[in-house]
Amino acid sequence: MKIKGETRAGDVLMRIRDDILTCRLTPGEKLRFEALKDRYEVSFSTLREALSRLTEEGLVLSEGQRGFAVAPVSVADLQDLTNARVLLDRELMRLSMQYGDDAWEAGVLAIYHRMERLQERLGENYSLDDEWGALHSKFHMSLVAASRSPLLLEMRQKLFDRALRYRRMSSQFRTSWRPKDAEHKAIRDAVLDRSPLALDLIERHIRETTENVLTFAGHLFPAESTAQAA
Repeated sequence: MKIKGETRAGDVLMRIRDDILTCRLTPGEKLRFEALKDRYEVSFSTLREALSRLTEEGLVLSEGQRGFAVAPVSVADLQDLTNARVLLDRELMRLSMQYGDDAWEAGVLAIYHRMERLQERLGENYSLDDEWGALHSKFHMSLVAASRSPLLLEMRQKLFDRALRYRRMSSQFRTSWRPKDAEHKAIRDAVLDRSPLALDLIERHIRETTENVLTFAGHLFPAESTAQAA
């Protein structure tokens, strides 16, 4: 059983992480203790613990005597993140198609149905909705849930969450939207058919997201970062 202090620290950790991933705390922003103390209504020791743990996750940078800052974004980081996600998702999906049973298939269908119905209600800007975002995360996790590798699944989810920051940056400036519903349906069908095509579809899905980030939010990256990618 968690004591009150541990529960409070965990709550603050999740709130700060969410604010970073959704860009309410912007890349490179200085995390000043006085402002954070008022914002999250917690003690300095609780803040320091939360920021130290987020440093371990790569979402916060420790600047020694200068304190903490939100980890910056860069083309190199995005490309590295993308390659790591592709590697893990392909392997975990392969394992899920190998080991998945009827219950796993039912879980994939159920999450997809909920995501699709909510998307229909929300209209074209569905991807900015927090509830849809949560279902989207669950859908992608359901595709690999039968892989029998808790450690790889944990690593995969952390990378998926880190990529959310980049997706949110893109969403703020994009002028057109990908037909994600068609992509998700194609991935769902290929996975349930145990088709090797599913591996190529999930890789294309991830890499096209990265391409859209660079297209619509490229101006948010440091100039030297963009130049290196050219």
